[in-house]
Amino acid sequence: MASGTGRVLLAYSGGLDTSVILAWLIERGYEVICFIADVGQEEDFEAAKAKAVQVGARKCIVQDLKKEFVESQCWPAIMCNAHYENVYYLGTSLARPVIARAQIQMAQQEGCSAVSHGCTGKGNDGVRFQFAYAALDPNMEVIVPWRDPKFFNTFAGRQELLDYAAKKGIPVSSTKAKPWSMDENLAHCSYESGLLEDPDTTPPTDMWKLVVDPEKASDQPERFIVEFAKGIPVKLEYTENGNPKFVTEPVELLTAANALARRNGVGRIDIVENRYVGIKSRGCYETPGLTCLRKAHIDLEGLCLDREVRAFRDQSVTIEYGRLLYNGLYFSPEREVLQSYIAKSQENVNGRVRVKLYKGNAIIEGRTSDSSLYDMSESSMDELGGFLPTDSTGFVGRTTNFQKPEK
Repeated sequence: MASGTGRVLLAYSGGLDTSVILAWLIERGYEVICFIADVGQEEDFEAAKAKAVQVGARKCIVQDLKKEFVESQCWPAIMCNAHYENVYYLGTSLARPVIARAQIQMAQQEGCSAVSHGCTGKGNDGVRFQFAYAALDPNMEVIVPWRDPKFFNTFAGRQELLDYAAKKGIPVSSTKAKPWSMDENLAHCSYESGLLEDPDTTPPTDMWKLVVDPEKASDQPERFIVEFAKGIPVKLEYTENGNPKFVTEPVELLTAANALARRNGVGRIDIVENRYVGIKSRGCYETPGLTCLRKAHIDLEGLCLDREVRAFRDQSVTIEYGRLLYNGLYFSPEREVLQSYIAKSQENVNGRVRVKLYKGNAIIEGRTSDSSLYDMSESSMDELGGFLPTDSTGFVGRTTNFQKPEK
């Protein structure tokens, strides 16, 4: 990145990396506007705005994107039970398309010639933002300090960033004692780097921000009912301080699910994953509400979804959809095609699921649906129903013919 002039819109979090990058860009002659996407992170936005201006930003803009994030990203992820490598529910990946789209729109509105972000060269997020920017505005310049030799040779790691912040008087929440990085939104919070880079190091108890330690969660279980319409959560019924409550608005629904799961210790994972750039990475994630809603959705599909539709979706759509999101290809035509199939597959997924939360577990206690494909009489072992024992004779015989006897 050469020194120059021009107006840059920086994706800003108020954390260590982007605060240092803000000062770095200003030192090199750029006029910087900071952009904070409110995707549900528990953040003091006024303090972040004040810090950005204190460091030297022309101004700092906060845009509320929570509703768009939930409706366009979280709900489709639940509808197809999206995951990456079986265990990661894509919390960070889901937020990036919403942030990138809003950032490009704001950059155009503010007359910026470039956008910038604080993603490292080793991570997935730099790829995700770059792909999104290119799809949304191919002519927009992208400034990536972490890929500039002058920057990464100056700041070899977080210790150098902390030293620079101290020298410049930039207040940051990271410390040399707690050097891990975090990314939070309404769906999850992630932790990586620092002492977490040793995959055999147990995360310190004070690292976890959202979810109560399951061992310290209440000894009394807590229950809720979630209702789905065409695979989308539309109503959550629960009890708060002994009083029955319900929510239907999407952001409020996910927020309520988060609160229930968090206090009952649900949603923590600690994994090693394969980054798109070819590096294995250790990450710790808290995904409370989404974990519960996803589990309830999977259960309801057992009642409502056709066997072959479900098998095809699980094998050909769910895995690929998760891979595209993880790799930053949300704005690709193949993702659009997959999403159209997801919507079609969910037309019959309507009903209610009862869930018990207890010390880190989300336990399904029952489900009901007017769209159910389940026939209790036909399935019963206590009556013949409409399926006679002789009906299976031909099926068993033909299936047996497909097998080769062992030699």
